[in-house]
Amino acid sequence: MAPLERESVRNNLLRTMAPDIFSRLQPLMERVDLPARHLLVEPHVPTAYVTFLESGLCSLVATSTDAEDIEVGHVGSEGLAGAHILLKVKSTPNRAFMQAPGSGIRVPSEAMLDILQDSDTNTLLMNYIHCCEIQVAHSALANARYNMHERLARWLLMCHDRIHGDDLPLTHEFLSIMLGVRRSGVTNELHVIEGMKAIKATRGNIRILDRKRLEDIAGASYGEPEKEYDRLIGRTVSSRR
Repeated sequence: MAPLERESVRNNLLRTMAPDIFSRLQPLMERVDLPARHLLVEPHVPTAYVTFLESGLCSLVATSTDAEDIEVGHVGSEGLAGAHILLKVKSTPNRAFMQAPGSGIRVPSEAMLDILQDSDTNTLLMNYIHCCEIQVAHSALANARYNMHERLARWLLMCHDRIHGDDLPLTHEFLSIMLGVRRSGVTNELHVIEGMKAIKATRGNIRILDRKRLEDIAGASYGEPEKEYDRLIGRTVSSRR
């Protein structure tokens, strides 16, 4: 298989890396299909590959010892799955799986640790981890201080940022994990936002009809992590704004 050319890569982190660092990783890169529900990070199992998404949507999910789940973050073409590897941690109790199908480029974890010795690359990837931490912090803020339809609007905007087009292939089951509520509660909140003419919800799909209206509904719960990514790495997460 021919090495991937820099110009063909659709992941922002890889495209932002210095050319010499990209060249070092190039022989080890493997483009892979990522179907829905595909597991990218398995809990408590050493992560063999870091996966740079090019399309689709990856969910980062925390699970308690009594099997309670909640989504703590999203990854699209702005980022990667397996960020704990960059902190020299081989495994994590969290899991990462594809919520919307897509594709990505996987790189062996050991190779990622090797390029961290380059100071500029280290800075880029540590900036990305910082942005992930800000996303998690603002999810906690949203859960504690904003009402349900504001929180749902925020998550839908985050999904819309990362999925090409206006159709989000999101099930009620997934939305319940995102919000930490029962599916019946998700249905009620979708009806609220539908009534505001921002979305159209059908079985397994949510169509964004009016993004500006959705941003108004989300209010201050949405936007700060996106601005931080723009500031430190580049304008891709919030390119629809």
